[in-house]
Amino acid sequence: MSLPQDTLLALQHAGVDVQLDAPLLKRTWWRAGGPTDGLVQCADLPTLQAVRRIATQTGCPLFVLGNASNLLISDAGVRGLVVRLGHDLAKIKPIEGALVLGGGVKMVVLVGRMLRYKWTGLEFMAGIPGTVGGAVRMNAGTGLGEVVDALVEVQLVLADGQLQVQSADSLRMSYRTAHLPEQSIVAAATFRLTDEDPEQSRARIEAHLKRRKATQPVDQPSCGSTFRNPPGQHAGQLIESAGLKGFQIGGARVSPIHANFIVNTGGATAADIRRVIEHVQRTVLEQSGVELQREVHYAGDWSGWE
Repeated sequence: MSLPQDTLLALQHAGVDVQLDAPLLKRTWWRAGGPTDGLVQCADLPTLQAVRRIATQTGCPLFVLGNASNLLISDAGVRGLVVRLGHDLAKIKPIEGALVLGGGVKMVVLVGRMLRYKWTGLEFMAGIPGTVGGAVRMNAGTGLGEVVDALVEVQLVLADGQLQVQSADSLRMSYRTAHLPEQSIVAAATFRLTDEDPEQSRARIEAHLKRRKATQPVDQPSCGSTFRNPPGQHAGQLIESAGLKGFQIGGARVSPIHANFIVNTGGATAADIRRVIEHVQRTVLEQSGVELQREVHYAGDWSGWE
């Protein structure tokens, strides 16, 4: 497959650089998946607006790739455009009692700045490997809280390229869910800070990260928790009770350390990982009657994977 010619010409006319047939495997946390027809690095808001508008006008699929920490990209790759946010769209701007975070800000960078400048209120970001845009889109969280707890508003680039500001309340956020306008892109988000003692904040973050390191397989490629926790239950416990710790297809394995993590032991294809995911879902449903819902999203062209 290749990028539609009218899309490519319109992007070139707008002065936007496009990398054709760009590999994505090394950009994903699972280290699996194929290339995209076209990769665009958006360094500022006008470029992002132009790219979104052109993709809509030419009917080209567009997918925003953050830190790819919650995605399984197919071995066939992603059709159309993949967009990454950087530079101006990955800046951290403190304002009175809050932070304005670009959609491309990585959580690990944010947490480092929080500790350095003694900002408090976003401790739940610690240990989330993604970007702000992805975190807003899925209302990401940890045991310390979730995005909805501190989000004030978001700046969205809509399908027609226009910029729209929406309040957190309008997104109707719930567990790992936010209702954003179709085809919109999170350009930035504003989060409120608190007046918690910075040393107490640091202690909570450090304790959380220490516990995460001790209980999760952080030394192998994974996408963190594969499944959502069912109400009142833990996905990892259900998977372990089904005898699936260590279950493996190809290079994809249910982690012996934490059963809600599927790891790439080396050379796993996206198809290997998906087969493990679906086997886990079937087995848990058969044994416990619980239908596990993926926290991980499938991306790209899966039309011929089986």
